[in-house]
Amino acid sequence: SILKRANNTMKICLDELSQKDISIKYDWRLNERHYGKLQGLNKSEAAKIYGEKQILEWRRSYDTAPPPLDDSDNRHPKFDKLYEKIDFSQLPSSESLKDTERRFMPLWNNEISINIKFGATIMIVAHGNSLRALIKYLDNISDKEIIRLNIPTGIPLVYELDNNLKPLKHY
Repeated sequence: SILKRANNTMKICLDELSQKDISIKYDWRLNERHYGKLQGLNKSEAAKIYGEKQILEWRRSYDTAPPPLDDSDNRHPKFDKLYEKIDFSQLPSSESLKDTERRFMPLWNNEISINIKFGATIMIVAHGNSLRALIKYLDNISDKEIIRLNIPTGIPLVYELDNNLKPLKHY
């Protein structure tokens, strides 16, 4: 991810593993999903505006995104320097988990999985929803079942994969 929380976590992990001279790739497609008009609000602020039931649906459903930001809203990613090298047409105004999965999976299919097939050990430091998208794919979790998957923050999750990149086990 290119977001600070993931980068801080990555630095902690690499320090704990005594890894100094390794290749690091930052990619915005690992970022947390974009919460549209909820961006910058905490859960209680959002619930006061939209209601707790609606917030829960937006946060936990697979294919329902919060209301999108207007293109002119200064919270839109096109105004953030982190995304200045990204084609603005690729940047979301709001995302569901399904949208996050669509954003992330080309990175998995075209880069990460290829490196794993060539024998690389990969550490993905990302966010709850981008990781949920990957786990949905790896564990073949249905659209309905994925809404119940919760990934604890800050706890490493290891996947051991076979030659076809199917999970042998995870812990």
